[in-house]
Amino acid sequence: MTIKTDHRHLYLQVIDRLKSDIEKGIYQENQKLPSEFELSKSLGVSRATLREALRLLEEENVIVRRHGVGTFVNPKPVFTSGIEQLSSISSMIEKAGMEPGSIFMSAVEDEPTENDLNRFQTDIDDNVITIERVRTADSEPVVYCIDKVPSSYLPKQFLKNEDLSIFSALEKSGQIRVAYAITYIDPVGYHEVVSPILKCGPETALLVLKQLHYDDNDKVVLYSKNYFRADKFSFHVVRKRV
Repeated sequence: MTIKTDHRHLYLQVIDRLKSDIEKGIYQENQKLPSEFELSKSLGVSRATLREALRLLEEENVIVRRHGVGTFVNPKPVFTSGIEQLSSISSMIEKAGMEPGSIFMSAVEDEPTENDLNRFQTDIDDNVITIERVRTADSEPVVYCIDKVPSSYLPKQFLKNEDLSIFSALEKSGQIRVAYAITYIDPVGYHEVVSPILKCGPETALLVLKQLHYDDNDKVVLYSKNYFRADKFSFHVVRKRV
């Protein structure tokens, strides 16, 4: 069935039609769409009109175009969250009605690097603990987490308790309270270490959130680098006009 003309531009009609076909399951998640020639013919539009529609659909993250391979339907993220408020990965997973879990990978205490000294503004004699974990949703790996924190901020027995929350451990003494964080988000493609751990193929992108967590005195007390599966997570922010 071809596109029926109305008062809108043809490319907008194509966008609505393809979104409708995806919603109906005609084109399913991760499925390859027909070629541009086949789509333009079936929809009754020019290839230029189709390309404009596909370009906008890609901007909306509805589809992904892979050079030399084809156009595929992007899966809808299972977990979504605003980044205005500090919320845990576990709470995001629980909101989706799934069971959060954690796979402990490693915890290493070492001398601070130059970046650590600049980041935490600590003494050179204060070691830094690096913790690597995989967060799961219903036992499926979805986030790879790397956390760095000065060892003096954590209880002495922290490394012996792999399940203890880092936030809880930081605030246990009552001397530290995580007040806010500054977050940087970067999209990355296939990662030779992280992608296999998260069971991602070459076609699955990752979202990397780098977060500097500050206490009430504007001092960095925790640095986190989390790799999220982009097909599972989406993030948004409310922006107000000033």
